[in-house]
Amino acid sequence: MPNERSRARKTSVEDTVGQTAVLLINLGTPAAPKTEAVRGYLREFLSDPRIVDMPRALWLPILHAYVLRVRPRETARRYAAIWTKKGSPLKLQTEKQTRLLNGFLGQAGHSVRVEYAMRYGQPSVASVLSRLAAEGCVRVLLLPLYPQYSAGTTASAFDAAFRWTGTQRNPPELRTVRGIFREPGYIAALAASVERHWAKNGRPQSSYRLLMSFHGIPAKAVKAGDPYRDECLATSRLLARALDLDDDEYAVSFQSRLGSGQWLQPYTAAQLEDFARKGIHRVDVLCPGFAADCLETLEEIAIEGKAIFQKAGGEEYFLIPCLNDDEGWIRALEALVLRHLQGWPTRWPSLRRRSGNGKSAV
Repeated sequence: MPNERSRARKTSVEDTVGQTAVLLINLGTPAAPKTEAVRGYLREFLSDPRIVDMPRALWLPILHAYVLRVRPRETARRYAAIWTKKGSPLKLQTEKQTRLLNGFLGQAGHSVRVEYAMRYGQPSVASVLSRLAAEGCVRVLLLPLYPQYSAGTTASAFDAAFRWTGTQRNPPELRTVRGIFREPGYIAALAASVERHWAKNGRPQSSYRLLMSFHGIPAKAVKAGDPYRDECLATSRLLARALDLDDDEYAVSFQSRLGSGQWLQPYTAAQLEDFARKGIHRVDVLCPGFAADCLETLEEIAIEGKAIFQKAGGEEYFLIPCLNDDEGWIRALEALVLRHLQGWPTRWPSLRRRSGNGKSAV
């Protein structure tokens, strides 16, 4: 009968609201700035075929016999330089982003859980998905916190999630977000962060550059079809347009090179040296490809980059912080999430239309 169908439909919707989750996925961090903790983290990170695209039989002996014996101590020293009393900056900022996004969605009337996981380290993607499934989540939106897509970042995060589904008898439904490099809210949040920096520290009219530094990837990855470089350049053009910058007022570079092969150029370190030698007295560096401050921004750019620039003759040098817990950025994530959740129940029914016999129906 009609009323029975209405009641069944009402029960079906209300029983599934609250079983939808958003999983933010960041790169990861060691548990402590100690050699052994860093060694474990690097072992997982550098064992990923998406990170080091070499035959396993060739790479793994090099990794275990040399890299993991030499690299962890120096990397631990670098982590110690940026570690806080509360722990890893990346982990702390990711936790803040998770809480804020969860709160904004709740304020907007959506019953959606927001959790986070790390591609390498803890909490792992598999452990969080297992917990969500055990607690009744039947739909999960995977949102890697990499604004520009790359096989070594976004696709690797998806790999971890789908490997987990292969171990499950009844996995939840999954959706994915592969990039936000041209999302209006993301670009607006970046532009606002630069403008706040200029309001505080001034904006020179000459002998100045805004440098947009993105994480690098091997050049051969782009030749193989990875869209990362194009997405980085698209983000930089959109941001320059939002800031009304001429072509000679900003530059794009790529940092964090790994190994001796050719990576995307120009390299950030070389670009900073070139600026100083050409008489650029001040550089402001922004890292649009990082959603939260981490080793690559707080140590590689803020400390090492400044030393490189000033040693080459440069003077003023600033790192513009990542978006971190900026409200504009979290609102951009909220809009993105809501768009990708369309069709999934996320609201408790609050309005009832009256049926002909006076009883409410969904």
